[in-house]
Amino acid sequence: METPIRCQFCSHLPGSAFHGLNNDALEEISHMKTCVSFRKGQVIMHEGARPQGVYCVHRGKIKLYTLGTEGKEQIIRFVTKGDLIGYRSILSDEPISASATALEDTHACYIPKSSFFKVIEDNPKFSLNLLQLSCHELGEAGKMITSLAQKSVKERLAEILLILRTTFGEDEEGYLDISLTREEIANMVGTATESVIRLISELRKDGFIDSKGKRIKVNDGSALREIASVFE
Repeated sequence: METPIRCQFCSHLPGSAFHGLNNDALEEISHMKTCVSFRKGQVIMHEGARPQGVYCVHRGKIKLYTLGTEGKEQIIRFVTKGDLIGYRSILSDEPISASATALEDTHACYIPKSSFFKVIEDNPKFSLNLLQLSCHELGEAGKMITSLAQKSVKERLAEILLILRTTFGEDEEGYLDISLTREEIANMVGTATESVIRLISELRKDGFIDSKGKRIKVNDGSALREIASVFE
């Protein structure tokens, strides 16, 4: 267990659901929480379980996914710094709809269920932030469903690469700041791994992307947006 980081001094506060809370409320949360670490590949939450608290990610990357009847993963989305996981299951009093696994060594703050509800009851602003966050996530899920139903595999791959760049940014060499296997990308796109390997090769030959092992660099975002039919 790591030393807890006081919420009011967290560098990710402006982009988290806790933004807008006053110092007293943030100090109260700091006293309620504990800080925990997960190794790369460690499961943080299991699909179907009932959470006893929520996690706010301070460092690291997490994938949320469901398992099909044959045990194949379907990656729903990714979680990164400042994001909350487990809160919707607690609010709805339902089992967790997706498992969460650390993609790299991850550090998170854990707030027990009873403490989380106390923060909600004492801070209407926080309740509104959670409502907005939940609506946003549902909207993004709806877009993903539409994409899977209406777009070609190549269009979906281009869109996923753009989403990954927006979510994680780029490292100092210009590559996406997340390392995923071709199988994981295929799970997001909703196709066979072989198809993703072939399409990544095509995009690389066209000069739209570069790749080195698991790493991918977006060279031409405009071209990917055109392929994905995504317009800013």
